[in-house]
Amino acid sequence: LNPIKPGIMRSIGKRRMREHPSKLLFYFIFFLCVKFLSIQEVVMAQNTTIPVKVGVVLDLDAGVAKIGWSCIKMAVDDFYATNSHYKTRMILDSRDSKRDVVGAAAAALDLIKNVEVQAIIGPTTSTVAEFVINLGEKAQVPIISYSATSPSLTSIRSPYFFRATQNDSTQVNAISAIVHTFGWREVVPIYMGNEFGEGILPYLADALQAIDARIPYRSVISPLATDDQIMAELYKLMTMQTRVFIVHLYPSLGNRLFNKAKELGMMTEGYVWIMSDGMTDFLSSSTSLHTESLQGALGVKTYVPKTKELQDFRVRWKRKFLQDNPGEVDVELSNYGLWAYDATVALAMAVEQIAATANLGFQKANVSSSSTTELDTLGVSRNGQNLLKALASTGFKGLSGDFQFIDGQLPSSPYQIVNVVGNGAREVGFWTPSDGLVRELKSSLPMTNTSSSSNPKQLATIIWPGDSIAVPKGWQIPANGKKLRIGVPIQQGFREFVAVTVDNATNTSSVSGYCIDVFDAVARALPYALTYDYIPFARADGEMAGTYDDLIHQVNIGNYDAVVGDITIIFNRSMYVDFTLPFTESGVSMVVPIVDSKAKNAWVFLKPLTWDLWVTSFCFFIFIGFVVWVLEHRVNEEFRGPPSYQAGTSFWFSFSTMVFAQKEKVVSNLGRTVVIIWFFVVLILTQSYTASLTSLLTVQNLQPTVTDVNELIKNGKAVGYLQGSFVYGILKNLGFDDSKLIPYSSPEEWDELFTKGSGAGGIAAAFEELPYIRLFLSKYCSKYTMIDPTFKTDGFGFVFPRRSPLVSDISRAILNVTEGDKMKQIEAAWIGKQGNCPDSSPSVSSTSLSLDSFWGLFLIAGVASVLALMVFVATFVYDNREALMPSNSSQHSIWSRILNLFSIFNQKDLRSHTFKKSGNIDNVGISLPSTCAPSPSSFSIHTDFSREPPSPLHSDWNSNGQAPLEVAIDIDQLTNPNQEINHANV
Repeated sequence: LNPIKPGIMRSIGKRRMREHPSKLLFYFIFFLCVKFLSIQEVVMAQNTTIPVKVGVVLDLDAGVAKIGWSCIKMAVDDFYATNSHYKTRMILDSRDSKRDVVGAAAAALDLIKNVEVQAIIGPTTSTVAEFVINLGEKAQVPIISYSATSPSLTSIRSPYFFRATQNDSTQVNAISAIVHTFGWREVVPIYMGNEFGEGILPYLADALQAIDARIPYRSVISPLATDDQIMAELYKLMTMQTRVFIVHLYPSLGNRLFNKAKELGMMTEGYVWIMSDGMTDFLSSSTSLHTESLQGALGVKTYVPKTKELQDFRVRWKRKFLQDNPGEVDVELSNYGLWAYDATVALAMAVEQIAATANLGFQKANVSSSSTTELDTLGVSRNGQNLLKALASTGFKGLSGDFQFIDGQLPSSPYQIVNVVGNGAREVGFWTPSDGLVRELKSSLPMTNTSSSSNPKQLATIIWPGDSIAVPKGWQIPANGKKLRIGVPIQQGFREFVAVTVDNATNTSSVSGYCIDVFDAVARALPYALTYDYIPFARADGEMAGTYDDLIHQVNIGNYDAVVGDITIIFNRSMYVDFTLPFTESGVSMVVPIVDSKAKNAWVFLKPLTWDLWVTSFCFFIFIGFVVWVLEHRVNEEFRGPPSYQAGTSFWFSFSTMVFAQKEKVVSNLGRTVVIIWFFVVLILTQSYTASLTSLLTVQNLQPTVTDVNELIKNGKAVGYLQGSFVYGILKNLGFDDSKLIPYSSPEEWDELFTKGSGAGGIAAAFEELPYIRLFLSKYCSKYTMIDPTFKTDGFGFVFPRRSPLVSDISRAILNVTEGDKMKQIEAAWIGKQGNCPDSSPSVSSTSLSLDSFWGLFLIAGVASVLALMVFVATFVYDNREALMPSNSSQHSIWSRILNLFSIFNQKDLRSHTFKKSGNIDNVGISLPSTCAPSPSSFSIHTDFSREPPSPLHSDWNSNGQAPLEVAIDIDQLTNPNQEINHANV
């Protein structure tokens, strides 16, 4: 339908009144009757409703109470306007607690005893809530607080207490997640000295400990603190290294704190301020917090979803609040107001649930009148338990979100992370119990527990104090702060590491040494100035005031800020202090004297080779000599002759190859192949033998007197250790008796104990850390050596308190120094160079060469020799196959054939080039005289006239027992054809 304009309606109405005046009178009478009936119905309804008295105890002059009180009244009006048919009506009766525990208790007692309220909304603060809760439990009257957030109230365990707000213990995880995300290791909480501030601290400490963050100091601000007292506390914080502060104060007190912090320059770059929910929720109200002094601060606040109902309510509430409080223009609705509204609605719903069985009276206490107090005469609500159950089961979607009591508490909700920039707070992220820190809330986020996430990208860009976007490191050395107090040990010996010199004239001490120079170099390598003083750990007489463990304990109890010296990093010390990275090599080793064992072994030349290698080498020499004899016997005159001569020649040839002194020539190709391979084997074997023997006679001449710790224990030898060192515990664990442990305090005393020996009050070995051993051997390297075993330790390190932020920076600076030339210069200045000291470190393991290293060479030589033999035999048998298969084979046995073949082998192979004359005369061998130069007058010609096989008994006889023709011709006769032959031997 199209809308009708009002002007047209008026004109139509006037025309009809003129036309039908009787109808107008009828309509007017009908309207009056309907109005009368409706008024009567309302009156009758009011007469049938059940009034329920509800008390309200608030600090009515406080901002949070004013907001809450206005929301409570609006909640009652809205609820019954929407549900006019309900039988119950809550009647509010308020009392002002006047910010006083006694005032709140008196107000609650009056409401319960005199007014007989069925429930109490309030009180405002956690400080006054405990007594009111106890009153409510005694009278069985539910107490509903929308602003008492202290976790300590939970410990009361009263079923009649309902917290219609978030417990402060739920926000500590959001705060710790922020700390962990940016890697801050130390945090200082600034909290109020009452139940509100102290209640959160145990939970905050546990949450920070879970992420390995430390609380070095706790700043307590009294609720009644003056500006001067606040300034004094801030001055104290400025002198500390920590620059991360968590503020948990009332908004009014927190506003004063931040104003003073800004005056002192603590809202500048490098500082971090994190506000708890109690302050962050009032950032929108300029009357509570001045944002100009909070620039760059972070805050956490309970997240409330934005809905249309909430927006409409904000508009209505603002109008209503200004009507009730016309002078407070800048106040904005906070989450506490929303919780007050929802708590009132929940109470109204619970009251309506028990309307049918409502018994709103109180059962009077039955006490004697002789000794009564106000508390003794306190009655008990007959409807308390029913109302308690109704409240526990009430749930709905309120202005603050889903509203449901679980064990008297609201379930944990997400927290919003905000950054104060300009005139308000800018959202940078969220924290949820299931997802941790996230940039945006999404229902599709995976439900994984990432509450300890450390990815800064999960938050939007944060503007830190000083308009900086660089993440503060969370600590710095204060320019106007105190210097670091660094303890140093007093060394009587080994003063190269730490030396304390006292000037008696001025009564001042100076500190020097290797460890001191290293720390000074490390401090100079830091990206900032580090000021410190060295303080000797000494008594009045100048002696050390305790052990090294006592010195380290001084850091734990706060007497020293650090310890610099020859402090070894070990496990039990790391339980109560933190160490930097080590700046020396690590480990504990044994030092023993060394003796010259060169002249004590006459058979050292046998040691380079093991017995199996000796035997194998000998066998191969015999085998190679045999192979060469077989291959050369028929073609080489030098391998012929009587059997003893042939055997001697073969062995001589084989063994002379060790020094390559053989004179016999090898003429066959097979023999040359075998000999070349054997030469290679012999070359490797002799060179290895020479190198091993040289090493045994030169390098290994210095041997340690002891090589085994168990040998020391078994023989009851005395051992030494540095006095006061943890090495004593290692020796006890190894099984050494106390009577065999002798301490020393200097390198000179160490050497003196070695000189005496174990049997004369000295020691046979010493166990010490590697830095001390290096220093000792730099002085006495020719007398002692270090041998295994090495017990693992972590070397020397600098000591700092647990979770000190300096540890990481100092460790990085140590890496910078140790990787450069500065460390070498410091070591050369204090420990000395060991380049001029011979290396006396022996190897106690066997250096003999075994067959395992050479079996491959022997395999090659053996295979080559066997193959050469096989080729020779095959060729020889093939060439003389007629001897194995004669025409009259039936008359010869197999054995006679084999003997015939051996007789042929024993003959010279006249076909070989070695037996042919240069004139190429067949079957003639010329034997020169045995003199070096042949006589020109004569020579002998050996001629075989028979082709029968020779006898195996001698190479110069044929098979018929006849000697071959041997002709001796005078050289003159050969040259003179007219002369006759002088003689001939046939």
